[in-house]
Formats: sequence, structure tokens, C-alpha cells
Amino acid sequence: MVSDREYRPTIRWNLVLYDLIVLVVTSFLVLDVASGGSAMGLNQILNHTVLFAVIVFFFRFLFQVYSLVWRYGGIQSYVKLMLADFAAFGVYFLVSRLLHMTEMLQIRMLAFVLLDLVTVLWMRMIYRYAYKYGRKDTAVGRILLFMLRIFHVDVKDSGRGKKIKVAILGAGHIGVSLADELRSNKESLYEPVCFIDISQKKTGREILGLKVYPEDSSIQSRLTDNNVQQVVITVSNISNSRKVELYERYKAMGFAVMTYDTPLFESADAKPQLREFSVDELLFRKQQVVVGDKTKAYYKDKVILITGGGGSIGSEICRQLAAMAPKQIIILDVYENGAYDVQQELRIKYRDELKLNVEICSITNLKALERVFETYKPQIVINAAAHKHVPLMEHNCIEAIENNVFGCQNVIDCCEKYGGKRFMMVSTDKAVNPTNVMGATKRMCEMLVQSASSVSENVKYSSTRFGNVLGSAGSVIPLFKRQIASGGPVTITDKEITRYFMTIPEASQLVLVSGAIAKNGDLFVLDMGKPVKIMDLAQNMIRIMGAKDIEIIETGLRPGEKLYEELLVKTEKLTKTENEKIFIEEDKALTKKEIEESLKTLREACKSGDDEKAKAALHKVVPSFVRPEDINGK
Repeated sequence: MVSDREYRPTIRWNLVLYDLIVLVVTSFLVLDVASGGSAMGLNQILNHTVLFAVIVFFFRFLFQVYSLVWRYGGIQSYVKLMLADFAAFGVYFLVSRLLHMTEMLQIRMLAFVLLDLVTVLWMRMIYRYAYKYGRKDTAVGRILLFMLRIFHVDVKDSGRGKKIKVAILGAGHIGVSLADELRSNKESLYEPVCFIDISQKKTGREILGLKVYPEDSSIQSRLTDNNVQQVVITVSNISNSRKVELYERYKAMGFAVMTYDTPLFESADAKPQLREFSVDELLFRKQQVVVGDKTKAYYKDKVILITGGGGSIGSEICRQLAAMAPKQIIILDVYENGAYDVQQELRIKYRDELKLNVEICSITNLKALERVFETYKPQIVINAAAHKHVPLMEHNCIEAIENNVFGCQNVIDCCEKYGGKRFMMVSTDKAVNPTNVMGATKRMCEMLVQSASSVSENVKYSSTRFGNVLGSAGSVIPLFKRQIASGGPVTITDKEITRYFMTIPEASQLVLVSGAIAKNGDLFVLDMGKPVKIMDLAQNMIRIMGAKDIEIIETGLRPGEKLYEELLVKTEKLTKTENEKIFIEEDKALTKKEIEESLKTLREACKSGDDEKAKAALHKVVPSFVRPEDINGK
């Protein structure tokens, strides 16, 4: 590794030579030709030229002007050159006073200095422009390439004719920066050929040499005339419905449609990315970032354990926490592949900045769980581990109870025993008036957490309840994508079925925010927006993916499935929080004795090995657990 002391800037000596030639020529023009050859003798001109050359090149080397890469030079490069020359003229002016130059000579020397500076600036701007826009497919481009080669610049033709021609929708600062980046990057696969905008102040004009067309009925023919293949949407402040409208409009014209934006849940300094639209962002409302400084401060320098940390929600919670500078993150999961994947992802991204450990064990294994708690002494525990697949749990009731209910109780017990400070449970809307085993077990978990909050002296407990998450394991979106891609049919259980949807990052953030503001025993309910009809979802996906003649088939409700999900048990007892997306539902906690009796009932039923007995026991201990037909019939 080379230290800073050993670093030596590389000097472009050919540029020094060009600048020297410019200085000599401008000196002759100003001091001799412009004065009619009578103001100064040749020796005097040479003396002043040499004097100024020594001073100006001293300052240009001092300011490292000849170490800059001018083909990528920004405003800071030109400012540095001007500062160097102004400093040189200041010194030269002081010397001229000592030499008792006449006032007229000083004026001529000032003109000489300014002309020299303007010329070298102009030369660099022309060079940058030629390097950026030199190409073989236009007359101007060929001239620019020729100029570069005259000055022995090693530049390869960009081969723009082979590039994908794009129109940029939005001539604002985001669109202009994209066009500039694509034209600067010789390795880019894309070539911007025009802008599209609705602003009358911009249309009919040019930006970066590209025409700005109006977004009107003539746009298709204009894009076709320019051989455009793709349209890139760079407008960020538009509604989701408008975004879908633009997407479908240009898709129908036969153009591929992309977007250029910053990933929503990345860090603030993340760069925008050119990418394809995901179906999710076109189908649903705009995602929101809800984590603020208060939430980040809460998790900073804490030891945090996430059970189910390799799952869809658990892994995203790990990603969100990693950006909050925790003292340590412990990923606990029974499925090693998921835990390994998120471990490697976070290690690559954060390296030594994040202390990260992975433990493989089931939350049903109390001894293994105790070893983990004893080793790390976590301050915050987020319980995201659970069996969540509704139809599968209907046929595996004992396993659902063992993992979801007794596993949750094991984590609660370890929190109490090993000095945990906060316990947060990830719940589900299916726990509200549950019609299936999975929902009933999660409702039982909520009851365990609330009961623990009423008797604990050291641990603060809370639960957070939300609906379906896009892209999670078992989500309907990936299934529909596969079915549409294979030519159909698309299967839905019932044309009347509705669900709430939220993205994984958004749901994970709300879990962390609710945990940070929680008081003991809070049951949080997230605002999931408007419920979505699955039939509408299927039809919209077919349309957006450009598929035709795809049949939609009803297969009938699955065991334990509701037509609609609820987020609240008693809406009249809903309390607002400081976050407009998070509410608190009031619910009376069971006593410790009542919980112990319920757990005993479930434990005895599970020992029988009979799923039906276990389900009957679950109905007994969770009074709101009803049959699907009792809810769907209404």
C-alpha cells in the first residue's frame, strides 16, 4: 500500500506543452500585434512572457492543474485553474510594480493574462465536449473524433450505433443527470436521444444537445423517427396511478419502459439506478420511509436478537437494523440457508463495521435457546420465527402449536431469565377473529405477550400486527408471475377474496418503529392502506405484464381461509400514536394463572398426537377462533 507521503500526482506533460504554446501565441497577439508593433520591443515582450510563464506555471503546478482528468472535469476543475491564474497575476502585478511598469503596459499585461486564461479554459471545454460527443454516426461526431486524434488523445469510438436508444421522460435535474451520465460513460449500453416533458418552458428547446419533445399525441411518431427503443421514466413526484398510466401508454406504443430512481430503503447517499419496473410498485401505493432519527437512536449500540432472522420479514429486519449502528446482531434460525444468505449479504456490505453472529436452532429447543441467551445476553429480542402457511398448518396443527405458541413462550421465558429489556413479537392480521390454525396460534402468542407484560418487572413487551407482505414466502404475487409467464391459467381461490398488502421493507420498518415507541403491553396495528381484491390484482398483473388470453380460474377457498382479513378486534378501542401509520389496540391481558391453564390444555392435546384434538384445544383457549364458514357466510 502506498502512503500519502509516497503519493506523487501524475502530470500530463503534453497539456503543459499545449498551454505553453497558447501562452506564447497570446503574448505575441496582445503585446505586439494588438499594439501595432510599436509599444514594446521584441526583447521586452520575451522578458515579460518568460516572467509571467514562470509565475503562472508555478501556480498551476502548485494547484495540481495538470494532474486533473479534464475529460471528466466539473466546475471545480475550472475554478481551480482560474484560482491558479488569478494568484499568478497577483504575484506578477506585485513584480510589475517593483519593475516600475507603465500603467498602459500593466493594462496590456492584464489583457494578455485574461486572454490566455480564456483560451486554456476554452481549449479544455472543447476537449471535454469532443471526448463526450465524438462518434462516427454523425458529421459533427466524426469531426470531434478527428480533433481528438490530432492531439494524440487515445479515444475509442463509443460504437453508439450499437447502443440502445432511449428517450428520457422528465427533463428535470434527475433526467438531465441520467443523460449526462449515459453520454459520459463509454461503456454504457444506452444512448439518450431526446427528452419528453410536459413543461412548456422546456419543450421545443435543447438540453445537453438533446431535443425536448412535448408529452402529447405526436410523441409516438417523434420517438419512432429517432429510432427510440426504450423510454426511461425519471419523474419522481407523480402518483402511482399516473406512473401506471405512463407505463401502459409507452408499453402500448411498443417501447420497453424503465425507471431511474434511488432505491427507497437504501441509505441517503445511495445513487439512482436504471432498472426495470417491478410489478409490485406498479400495482400498489407508493412506499413510505417511516424510520426516523428517534427510532435509529433507540437501536443504536444495542445487542439485538432476531428469531427467524433468515426468513422474509426477519432478514429484512436485520438489514434495517444493520444501518442503525447496533452493538451486535444475532440472527437465530432453524433454516441455515436463509440465515447464511443474510449473514453474507450484511458482511459484504458492512464488513468489520457490524458485529454479526448466526445461531442455528429452533425456538422449540429450550436448552439450545438458553445457551444463545446466556452467550449474548440480548437487550432487545424480536420474535419473527413462526410457521405462517395457512393451508399447511391446517393439516399440521400440533406442529403449529409447538412452534408458534410454545416457541414464543420459550423466547419470553429466556428474555425474563437472562436479563432482556425489550421483547417484540411479529404478529399477523390473521390473528383477528382467526378462522385457521395459523391465525389462532398467533392470537395465542399475542395473549402470551400481553399476559407477560402485566407481570414482568424488567422486560417491556409489545406485538405488531400487519397483513400480507409482497415478495414474502408464500405470497400470491410470485405465484401469479409464474402462472402468467407460463401462459396461464391464473388461479384464485374466490373472486370476492380481498387482502391487505405491504412491502417487506415497509412492514419491517413499521415493526421497528412500533418497538421503539412501545410502552409495556402495547398491541400495535399497522395502517395497511386499502384492501385489494385478488381478482383485480390478477387482472392488473396480466395487463401490466403485457399478456393476452390468460384465463383466470376460481379454485375455491382453501381450508381455514377467509374471504377478507381484519386488522382490528375492537375498532372503537383504537388509539393513535405519534406515527400516523401505527395504532394501538387496547385488549385486556389474561392473568398468569389463566395463561398457565391454557398452555396446559394445549400441551396435553399435543401429547395425544391427534391434530383434531389439538385444534379443538386451540378453539377452547382462543375464544375468538371460529370456523371459516361462520365468517365467510356473513
